[in-house]
Amino acid sequence: MSKAPISFPESLEESRILIGGLHARIDILEEQNRLLRHQQFAASSEKTSPQEQGLLFDEAEEAAEDDTGAEDDDKEIKVPAHTRKRGGRRSLSKDLPRVRIEHDIPEEEKICACGCGLMARIGEEVTEQLDIIPAKMQVLQHVRFKYACKSCEEGVTIAPLPPQPIPKSIASAGLLAYVVTGKYVDGLPLYRMVPVLNRSGVEFNRTLLSRWVIKCGDLVQPLINLFTDHLLNYDIIAMDETGVQVLKEPGKKPQSKSYMWGQKGGPPDQPVILFHYDPSRAEDVARRLLEGYTGYLVSDGYQVYLNVTSDSTIIGVGCMAHARRKFNDVIKARKKSKRRKPGLADHAMEAIRALYRIEKLAKNMSDNERRLLRKEKAKPILKDLREWITKVKSSVPPTSLLGKALHYIDKQWPRLIRYLDDGRLPIDNNEMERVIKPFVIGRKNWLFSKSQNGAKASANLYSIVETAKANGIEPYSYLRHIFTQLPKAKTVEDFEALLPWNVNRNNVTPYIMQK
Repeated sequence: MSKAPISFPESLEESRILIGGLHARIDILEEQNRLLRHQQFAASSEKTSPQEQGLLFDEAEEAAEDDTGAEDDDKEIKVPAHTRKRGGRRSLSKDLPRVRIEHDIPEEEKICACGCGLMARIGEEVTEQLDIIPAKMQVLQHVRFKYACKSCEEGVTIAPLPPQPIPKSIASAGLLAYVVTGKYVDGLPLYRMVPVLNRSGVEFNRTLLSRWVIKCGDLVQPLINLFTDHLLNYDIIAMDETGVQVLKEPGKKPQSKSYMWGQKGGPPDQPVILFHYDPSRAEDVARRLLEGYTGYLVSDGYQVYLNVTSDSTIIGVGCMAHARRKFNDVIKARKKSKRRKPGLADHAMEAIRALYRIEKLAKNMSDNERRLLRKEKAKPILKDLREWITKVKSSVPPTSLLGKALHYIDKQWPRLIRYLDDGRLPIDNNEMERVIKPFVIGRKNWLFSKSQNGAKASANLYSIVETAKANGIEPYSYLRHIFTQLPKAKTVEDFEALLPWNVNRNNVTPYIMQK
């Protein structure tokens, strides 16, 4: 194979242009290297310290800033004061059961020392401690009485066995709920759950637990269908997706990546969280999940979501956190120096911080009050930011981190300001990312799904436990309840009665939100 001939510059001017281009390329590569090193070794938090804000910006940013004249060396940064809660003994929940252990003094000490006789009890002092009873295995014996006629002896009548979550299985609703909670709430892989269960004296294996999990995923499918209808009937849905590895997929290598799509929607007092497994991240998956939907779609800047929201029935709402993240990458990747001069990325970050301060003020407002506050306070900030982006974008190399950040926010701008139209809309898609985080944490523990059936079961069961948590219900008690009642359900009304917002709260335990 012949090599392409090497061309040399024919004039001094061409040499200068070539060297300048090479220097610009080196600057961009060094910037990318600094960002990669920061991502590898530094803290992942997006919070920026005052010291970091004062570091020297990169050369491409400096050249653009010199043209705009945006300098402010004497800017003061104020850190708001805060109060700390004093530590102390925690008060124990009144919902916890109490076991009364009484302590009394000996009978001879109940006689008054002055000779007055027997002392009278005037009260008691209660000291509380937390105790725990480890998981205890027990056997449920379903005793069914038989009846027969002594005269004709033609037949025997026996009491029927109640419908079971898994017919002909030794697993009760409680045991199945325990296994599902361990994997999908606590992130405990099945192979680590096996020795825990075996300590009870009954032998388990991972294959058996896997089969139970897949059957539980099939059992809750009617509730997933109702969740889907409920989600699509509300006019705000947030979406995101993350990778998952499935070893046995037709036509794919075991090392290839599949995807878990997440959706969050429903009225604020009846939220629904759904997970969907699919081998693909293509546009047709998103369209299938949103089939028949009309309303807002909150998402990041992935092109698939842009294509889906090009339809008139679905209105795209962007994620300001993703725009902020890209400017934050510029700050992380710039060279360290003793100079204390803020750069262009700092200018954008300060504007975005101001928008989030407004959202903090509006947190407890009504939807209409929040919309009016945004119109009054946030709209002018966004107007100034839009003008600033238009002014500086052309002077920044598009392949630099700053150039990419400016290109992203410029392209996403109509979607990023959409939240001004409706007080119910969020400024970003962070809530969806928080919702999908339990799956990401669990994936780090169990690593992969063996089959497509396992991945689908995981999607269904994650949907159940996360929706239960979002509605203030403790996942184990909800799973135990629905695993008991689903086999008995026959009509649509029976299934609807098992939805988290319809379930009898006496049958489930309140969920304590983790801070």
